[in-house]
Amino acid sequence: MTRSLTPSGVSLRSCHLPRSAGEYHYDFNERNRHMSLKIRLSRGGTKKRPHYAIVIADSHSPRDGRFIEKIGYYNPILPREHADRLKLDLDKAKAWLAKGATASDRVHRFLSNAGLVKPLTKQNPDKSKPKKKAQERAAAEAAAAAKAAAA
Repeated sequence: MTRSLTPSGVSLRSCHLPRSAGEYHYDFNERNRHMSLKIRLSRGGTKKRPHYAIVIADSHSPRDGRFIEKIGYYNPILPREHADRLKLDLDKAKAWLAKGATASDRVHRFLSNAGLVKPLTKQNPDKSKPKKKAQERAAAEAAAAAKAAAA
């Protein structure tokens, strides 16, 4: 068994000794603690004929690139009622959510339809209100209707 020595001459096996200022220490578990995992779609298929794999991936990896585990698939071309449109392993998804993975918007919708997570609520009450010209038109129509009812 070979022993590697640090620049200060201390064996790597003797961890109880203090490290000098020049030594570099990397905690291998530190990277895993701060890893941001996503449950997201990875596109496959040809041009205008997509199908998606539902994967667990590091958020820094490319959309169709490296992933950790494949937990299902989604085929948007099939009709909504078709049984093969969406297949998702809910046990694996639940386990990854417990480990801290976050789902993309579309996958979050799939998980909420399955009852695994609460649905996203988007609240912007001003967005649904009619704009200025539509409000003026509605006020003019209401005034015309009131005038016609009075006559």
